[in-house]
Order: sequence, then C-alpha cells, then structure tokens
Amino acid sequence: MKNKFAAFLIAIAVVAGVLSTTVFIVGERNFALVFALGEVRRVLTEPGLYFKLPPPFQNVVMLDRRLLTIDSQEAERIQTSEKKNLLIDSFVKWRISDPRLYYVTFAGDERAARLRLQAQIRDALNASVNVRTVRDVVALERDVIMNEVRESVRRRALPLGVDIVDVRLKRIEFAPEIAESVYRRMESERLRVANELRSIGAAEGEKIRASADREREQIVAEAYAKAQAAMGEGDATAAALYGAAYSQDADFYSFYKSLEAYRQSFGRTSDVLIVDPSSDFFRFMKSPTGRPAQ
Repeated sequence: MKNKFAAFLIAIAVVAGVLSTTVFIVGERNFALVFALGEVRRVLTEPGLYFKLPPPFQNVVMLDRRLLTIDSQEAERIQTSEKKNLLIDSFVKWRISDPRLYYVTFAGDERAARLRLQAQIRDALNASVNVRTVRDVVALERDVIMNEVRESVRRRALPLGVDIVDVRLKRIEFAPEIAESVYRRMESERLRVANELRSIGAAEGEKIRASADREREQIVAEAYAKAQAAMGEGDATAAALYGAAYSQDADFYSFYKSLEAYRQSFGRTSDVLIVDPSSDFFRFMKSPTGRPAQ
C-alpha cells in the first residue's frame, strides 16, 4: 500500500514537472520566440501567460524589447575633406523591431548586434564627415551630420530586424597631432578680428569726438551770439534809461557823473593828477550848480 502511494506521488510530481515546462510568461520588457526542433514557430510580442510543448519538442527564447543604447567607449578617428583628423564620440538609441529577423541575423546575441551597428555607424560617420570641412563638422552642420548618420544606419539596420531611434554626436575634438596648429590658427584669427574691431572702434571714436566738437563749437557760437544780442539789448535799454533820466534833469545828471569822475580820479592818494584849475572838470567844485558865479 505504501509503495503504491509513493508511486502515485512520484507520478504527480513528474506530471507537475512536465506541465511546468509547458507554461511560460512573457513580460512587458521582452519578446518571446517559440522554437520547435530549431525552427521559429511563434513570435509573441504581447505580455501574458502562454503554453507550449515540453522540451525537447518546443523551447522559448526571450529577447529584450526595451530601448537600448550603444555608447562608444573610445572616439572614432575620422578625416575631414581638408585631410584633418577628428576624434568623434557618439551614442545610438536602438530597439528590436522584428524579433524573428533579429534572431535569424544575430542568433539572439546582443553583443553581435552591437558590433554590427557600431560598424555601420562608423561607415556612416566617415561618409558624412569626409565631404565636410572641420568648421562644418564642429559648428555649422553638426545637426545635419547626425540626421544623415541616423537615416543611413536606419536604412541598413531595418533588414537586420533593428530600428535606429536616434544618433547623437557627444564630443568632437581635434586629433592631438593637429590640435596645436589648429588652436594657433584660431588664436591668430581671433587676434586679427580683435584688431579689426579695435580699428573700427577707434575710427568710430574719432568720428564721435569730431561730431561732438562740432556740436560744442556750434552750441558755444550760438550761445555767444545770444549773449551778445542780450548784452546789446541790455546796453540799448540802459542807454534809453540813461537818456530818459538825463532828459528829465540834465543838471543833476551832469552833477552825478562829475561826482563819479571825482571818486575815480581822487580815490587813491598815490596818484598824481595835473589839471588846469580853471578847466570844466572842476566846475562843480567851484559852484554846486556847475555854473560860474554871478
């Protein structure tokens, strides 16, 4: 009785083991290829629980369906149309687009796929950079080069079951043997531009100063003319006032002016004045009215 029960348990365990090999789960991050005698029978792209025949009749291979990255470990040495060597670092975003075709091409080996794609990227970079100058590659047409490389590699990768999502150039540097000469040439060019800008600035400064001097002279001349006109008007007004005052009392005016003359003539004791006492200059000293005594 015990032997029969043990045999029953063993049979259940064997059946459970066989059944466990017929069930598998496809996750959201994977594709699944179901093989029968070495031939792909099914390609499963949707996540879920699936069934198959137990080995060796059928087996399952999982492939990564996520977005993958190829990041160059060392810069590629690529020559421009000027025969100058550049060191270019790049990275590529890619994913498996056709699991069956991808497996047939690379036998599911991701490292083999990476090596193949890196070779295609290197060829596409050479094709784009070889026809351009250093200035084009470094500054002017960098985006154009990335687009050309992406489209070129994408066309060549589609028959391999791979989709190229993006290609980017991380770093572009001059090769050591030409870096120094390029930097010296750039320095000379910047110095030439700086000197040219200084010359232009000096010329503009002279023009501004000359214009300012002309404006200053014009303003001073106009101000002087206005001042002279104002002084003339003032003198005319003063003369008119003096004339009006003189016409009102000519004797007082003569007396006042004579007093001013006396003050100015006799203001300093060190001065010597020789004048005829009978001259008209002393007439107000002889008479308060300035007229000869009767």
